[in-house]
Amino acid sequence: MLYDQISNDIAAAMKAKDKVRLMALRSIKKYFIEAKTAPGANDELTDEAAIKILAKLAKQGRDTAVIYTQQSRQDLADEELAQVAVIEEYLPKQLSADELKAELQAIIAQVGATSARDMGRVMGAATKALTGRAEGRAISAMVKELLG
Repeated sequence: MLYDQISNDIAAAMKAKDKVRLMALRSIKKYFIEAKTAPGANDELTDEAAIKILAKLAKQGRDTAVIYTQQSRQDLADEELAQVAVIEEYLPKQLSADELKAELQAIIAQVGATSARDMGRVMGAATKALTGRAEGRAISAMVKELLG
């Protein structure tokens, strides 16, 4: 389970005195604990839920780095991107544009979508199937292209 792996990696980062990795892992664990203790979670965190959290944290980190860069704070942007790199180690491999297109074509065929009116059904199935492997914006843009 990802939760246990993160806990073990925190100990390893402490021993290695890797401050950036330790900060990123502690942040991840904080969000994991919040998810585990949320009402209705029954003190459990599935790997699927953990991947959603990791994907969200990585996206937030990238967005924050862009803001820091725009404000001429490259030092903070670099720090943020270093933490994003640690987070991404725990995410499934991201799909290339061709792989994403192939996956979405299969989902469109499975759902039976024929026009842009079916985008909602396709997006529902696609976001569920591709969690952590592709960003929502990329999925949405490709679905529009394929159904357009």
